[in-house]
Amino acid sequence: MLQKTVMSGIGGQGILFSGQCFAWAAMLEDHHVTYLPSYGAEMRGGVTSCTIAISDEEIASPVASSPDYLVIMDGLSLGRLQNQIVAGGEVFLNTSIVTDRPIRGDIEVVEIPVNDLAIKSVGERYANMIMLGAFVSRTHQVKLSTIIDNMAEMLGKSKAKFKDKNIEALQIGCDFFSKEK
Repeated sequence: MLQKTVMSGIGGQGILFSGQCFAWAAMLEDHHVTYLPSYGAEMRGGVTSCTIAISDEEIASPVASSPDYLVIMDGLSLGRLQNQIVAGGEVFLNTSIVTDRPIRGDIEVVEIPVNDLAIKSVGERYANMIMLGAFVSRTHQVKLSTIIDNMAEMLGKSKAKFKDKNIEALQIGCDFFSKEK
């Protein structure tokens, strides 16, 4: 079964790293995976996104013209992408920053105040990983343990010092839904 996800935010929010972690985990779990990053000319402040397709069969194209999931970290991304998601799809919104809501009534909106959660715990720079933990926890496309167990390798030697905080942020995101109930 093919599942397509587009993750989008402002450059500097770490959305490409989140997408890489997600894609890498799917690959480690023996799925077919494509990962296609897209970013504007700006280093920081421009819209950045990545498309991840995960399947049990070969994937013909990395382009996700009608994704099943959107992970939205900022308002500009919501405006650009909300009409691309399939009917019945899920939009994960960072409600700490995104004040608008999708205008469509045929999609499910999952609201998570990731920046607020990050500020109260691990630090705002880890908001992307809180979102990833919540997304993985809810969609079950990959196991959170796969990301956690391979975090050191995903970060690389130069960023190894951030391993524990990234794992803590993933767990905060994962726990978000259980604390809501």
